Amino acid sequence: MEAQACRVLTPLGDGGGHMVWHGWKPADGKAHGLPLVLLHGGSGSWTHWLRAIEPLVQAGHALWLPDLPGFGDSDLVPGGTDADSMLAPLARGIRQLLGDCAGGPVCDLVGFSFGGMTAGMLAAEYPSLARRLVLVGAPGMGLSDGRAVRLKGWRHLATTDAQMQAHRYNLQALMLHDAALIDDATLALHAHNVARDRLPRRRLSQTDILARALARIPGPVAAIYGEHDPLYAGRMQALQEKLMLQTGGRVHWQEIPGAGHWVQHEKPRAFAAALLAALAHPAHQGRQP
Repeated sequence: MEAQACRVLTPLGDGGGHMVWHGWKPADGKAHGLPLVLLHGGSGSWTHWLRAIEPLVQAGHALWLPDLPGFGDSDLVPGGTDADSMLAPLARGIRQLLGDCAGGPVCDLVGFSFGGMTAGMLAAEYPSLARRLVLVGAPGMGLSDGRAVRLKGWRHLATTDAQMQAHRYNLQALMLHDAALIDDATLALHAHNVARDRLPRRRLSQTDILARALARIPGPVAAIYGEHDPLYAGRMQALQEKLMLQTGGRVHWQEIPGAGHWVQHEKPRAFAAALLAALAHPAHQGRQP
């Protein structure tokens, strides 16, 4: 899949460093609608979207997937410790790739988990950038109540086998509802991604920063969550209500049955169908003054 992509570097800013982007377009070169910019989750890379790329491209969409700063192959923003340091580099990169927004929004913005929180903050800070925001398993809604999914540390473990056992446990605890889907390829992909995480102490996802950002976004918002997402265990109804409240009732909500947190990997066909439905959903009107 990577061999089929266009690879582009965009600058992080005056402090140096670059963000790595991978782009795909339909085989006939004729994309439907605006390009999709897809932001991956924490401790991940563009490969969080690996199983969604082909169905979205086949549906006629052009895609741009970055490795967020501090993850994957992208450099770390100097002094950056969390999503708030990524907003300006992301806006700069999107404008370099897709245009300066003078003629209107240049993309539809989709974010998974940490990337969903980041996408919401980005859409609020740069409202002319994206036509539509789609949240996928995003935290930052202020519903954690101090509860968190407990993951096992692995960097201190002496053997690869012990590290892989910890990775398998973490995938089941947080990412995938069906443990049978944690095959060798998924395990290797996860291990490759978490080893390149240079932002281990980020904390914004435990706040209500996304909820507050949603109140500032004038355009349409959609949300796609797995039925068994452990970030919202027993609180899915509360999440839906909070999303509605913060957007003035403008959220197009979809729940993927049988899926956990990493919905686009666990249920790629159902996720692609849900995302295409979200993109086709009529835009709600902006907030009334």
